[in-house]
Amino acid sequence: MRTFDEMLARPPEGTGPLQCDPAAVRPHYGSYARWLARQSEEAMRARRVEAELIFRRVGITFAVYGAKDEDGAGTERLIPFDLIPRIIPAHEWRTLEQGLVQRVTALNRFLHDVYHEQEILKAGVIPAEQVLGNAQFRKEMMGIYTPHRVYSHIAGIDIVRAPNEQGEGEYYVLEDNLRVPSGVSYMLEDRRMMMRLFPDLFSQYRIAPVMHYPDLLLETLRASAQPGAADPTVVVLTPGMYNSAYFEHAFLAQQMGVELVEGQDLFVKDRFVYMRTTRGPRRVDVIYRRVDDDFLDPAVFRPDSTLGCPGLLDAFAAGNVTISNAVGAGVADDKSIYPYVPRMIEFYLGEKPILKNVPTYVGREPDQLDYILSHLSELVVKQVHGAGGYGMLVGPASSREEIEDFRRAVQAHPAGYIAQPTLSLSTCPTYVDAGIAPRHIDLRPFVLTGSQVQMVPGGLTRVALKEGSLVVNSSQGGGTKDTWILEA
Repeated sequence: MRTFDEMLARPPEGTGPLQCDPAAVRPHYGSYARWLARQSEEAMRARRVEAELIFRRVGITFAVYGAKDEDGAGTERLIPFDLIPRIIPAHEWRTLEQGLVQRVTALNRFLHDVYHEQEILKAGVIPAEQVLGNAQFRKEMMGIYTPHRVYSHIAGIDIVRAPNEQGEGEYYVLEDNLRVPSGVSYMLEDRRMMMRLFPDLFSQYRIAPVMHYPDLLLETLRASAQPGAADPTVVVLTPGMYNSAYFEHAFLAQQMGVELVEGQDLFVKDRFVYMRTTRGPRRVDVIYRRVDDDFLDPAVFRPDSTLGCPGLLDAFAAGNVTISNAVGAGVADDKSIYPYVPRMIEFYLGEKPILKNVPTYVGREPDQLDYILSHLSELVVKQVHGAGGYGMLVGPASSREEIEDFRRAVQAHPAGYIAQPTLSLSTCPTYVDAGIAPRHIDLRPFVLTGSQVQMVPGGLTRVALKEGSLVVNSSQGGGTKDTWILEA
């Protein structure tokens, strides 16, 4: 399978020190490739050890659900950090940024529409049953006002690159994450680490900054407060320290200078939300929640939830608090809705999509189901509600038994699956145990929507550290890289 390498037009074979024809290096990597070729293996290995020690000291870990240590306790893992950055030239980023703004704008328009007039359903652009029967559609949100008509204030859009017919890399949107997208803390910590380990590189390159993301996030959240909140109080709501992304919750609260709270720290009185403090109750205007819908309000959703606060949705409906991202935003990022996003862009904005979707087959369509079942060994098949690299089949990398197990699952519930061609994700040189070798990557930029749509130039580059693997998720052994957007 043909692969596009981000750094090299002709990637070297094997693993070891970077040995390549300078003429094969893509122009935007030129200075970096010359610098890297001068580095000794001992120096790179020492910096890798230093990075791991610092990450452990700071506590940049994530919990692994279902994994136990030898004492039977839950385990935490360090997300591997790669020393070699992913570099994107300014002109490519401009196109990506325009496409991301377009896409997230349309997705927010869609969310407002389906919870109000439902014009896109009446027009038959998307089958009504696909939305109204979706497990992520929350009828409790019908008719509720959200400031600026925004439902997803923080969106993580997964971008991949694959070779086109001419062999050049082309960007595609693989997935939209509009509920509680995670990973931005690793984007920031990766940049901080690179600046610490390789300060000389930042004088050679004009690298666009990302460290102001917490300021933009706080600005977005404050701008999303309900009308009348002159000086909005923002909190970050976490499920608690045992959540896999707890480090990020605490990190973002600290960086924004706001309180990190759990459900037990909040209460609702007269349809207003308050936070318990040592000085007495304090009204809360914006909740940046990192708790899933089902656990957010036990008075409405799961009554056994101890992670949320009874009455939150009632306060939200009354216009007395903003929940970010809004309840019900997940209907727009469900994998069964993903194939319709290009149609949303044309319907709401009257524009052609700037960023393409990956071609997608939908199990609920009989003719497409037949294609899926007869080509399982060639496709990536995903559960529409799956996440984190779970609930999916990578056909070319699966055994016959795994394929047949998935076949039975798809046949039993066709509407629960979509399938896509096995894209050859672009590779980037990566520092692994044996030296430098190409590994597959993706990119998750974070798009903020309040009174305007904005983002920092960059995102979280995830890397599949296992040779040949296309699964970049941290829960599946993936790592991260710093992402450099070059300023023009």
